[in-house]
Amino acid sequence: MRNSPFKIKMNMEEFIIRTYTKKELALMYFPESYPRTAVNHLMAWIHQCDPLWEELLAMGYHKTCKAFSPKQVKAIVEYLGEPG
Repeated sequence: MRNSPFKIKMNMEEFIIRTYTKKELALMYFPESYPRTAVNHLMAWIHQCDPLWEELLAMGYHKTCKAFSPKQVKAIVEYLGEPG
């Protein structure tokens, strides 16, 4: 079975490292979830990856932060992979 052009195009899209709100990034990883559930899932993944969690804390992440900086997003993608 051949891939449709749409699937090929989707595979060629590049994830852009920039500032993302927690909700925005979480919904990219969990698009079928409600926003709050997606954030909870993403944060659970982050907490389970000790090196990532330590790196985010060293970059100034706090529980009350509403967004991830580009450096934090880069670290998340390096440990968890690109969303999608």
